[in-house]
Amino acid sequence: MEIFIFRLFFILLRTFANSKIGVQVQKQQSVAFHTLGCKLNYSETSTLSRMLEADGFVKKEFEDIADVYVINTCSVTENADKECRQLVRRIQRKSPESLVVITGCYAQLKPKEISEIPGVDLVLGAAEKFNISTHLKELSKGDSTKISSCDIEEVSGFNASFSLNDRTRTFLKVQDGCDYTCSFCTIPQARGKSRSNTIENVLQNARDIASTGNVKEIVLTGVNLGDFGKGPDGNKKSEENFLDLIKELDKIEGIERYRISSIEPNLLTNEIIEFVAQSKKFMPHFHIPLQSGSDKILGLMRRRYKRELYAERVATIKKLMPHCAIGVDVIVGFPSENDDDFKDTFDFLHSLDISYLHVFTYSERANTKALDIKPVVPINVRHERNKALRNLSYMKMQHFTQLHVDQTRKVLFEDAYKNGFMEGYTDNYIRISTSYNNDLANKIVDWELR
Repeated sequence: MEIFIFRLFFILLRTFANSKIGVQVQKQQSVAFHTLGCKLNYSETSTLSRMLEADGFVKKEFEDIADVYVINTCSVTENADKECRQLVRRIQRKSPESLVVITGCYAQLKPKEISEIPGVDLVLGAAEKFNISTHLKELSKGDSTKISSCDIEEVSGFNASFSLNDRTRTFLKVQDGCDYTCSFCTIPQARGKSRSNTIENVLQNARDIASTGNVKEIVLTGVNLGDFGKGPDGNKKSEENFLDLIKELDKIEGIERYRISSIEPNLLTNEIIEFVAQSKKFMPHFHIPLQSGSDKILGLMRRRYKRELYAERVATIKKLMPHCAIGVDVIVGFPSENDDDFKDTFDFLHSLDISYLHVFTYSERANTKALDIKPVVPINVRHERNKALRNLSYMKMQHFTQLHVDQTRKVLFEDAYKNGFMEGYTDNYIRISTSYNNDLANKIVDWELR
């Protein structure tokens, strides 16, 4: 009898132990993401998140403790590189046993440099970021940092992605890479040659987004959107182009708004402008990179236009859509930019009927032609010029907003609030703030501007 009781106790003990082990083995891993940089990065991060959730991971906020942290990096400026390193240090302090994965442009450009940051476990280049699930299955804390990258010339294929973190709008990637050789830019080195999805696939993505029933606005994203039409391998296989794409998207049921995130002035044709002007779904809002208002500097930057063409594009837009918002990217402190060159830029921007500026301070990037251009502009001068243009941007936006006071425009309010207030944007990108009202959340409403 005693032997039987002993055996029974042993069996129960072993069963309990095995069940505990089973619970540990089956414990779901958690993952948290942080995105640096552009809308394109946000679309890709969202897709990576859905991939890992489908593979059994539980998504957490980046400020929480997670088993895996993924940082999707940018490398347009030195500040983005620094921010990546700071984020890794933060993770090390709060959760030293967690796995840290770095992907994105910085990871492609400087994988060895990133691998030497204490706490980094995996570096995924441009060709491997969408294979993250496979890499995580083979990764353990304490192993030497694994780098999975390749020469950017070997990167091909198009990985579709879109964000679904925000019910109000989504960023839909339709194009990747760039064939331009701007002297200040590392994006071609980080993302490879220009390639894009097919119109058929983009339309299916849009239908999938519409089927959620939540998204009211799609923002089309890419590195060089106007170059849409080259196949996934970077070769132009058909006659598809960006105008064809937006015409077809305009027909999709269930999406009420589209925005074009950014388009080069030399690729923004009159036909595209004319189509947006008559479309009820494509918003009267263009973001058009300029970079400099000096033809001398534009030449040194190896841009594919002069300021005369840029002024023509703005004039055409305003003739057809006087209410249209126009945003401008501009770089200050580019090598050899003297006071006269900056004055040319300031005066040119001041004269244009534009709405706001995104101002970037020139930052030296490795392996770019701009490093050979002299003289270098002192850092303090770069910052002074940045401040001058940011002030101009504020005045431009104030003026543009004032022009629409007492008008009624369509506003899409976001399903989020801060300090009791919610925000939304008019069709022509004027930001509206009001006390939170659940009846307005994620809805397009008529709103009188005051």
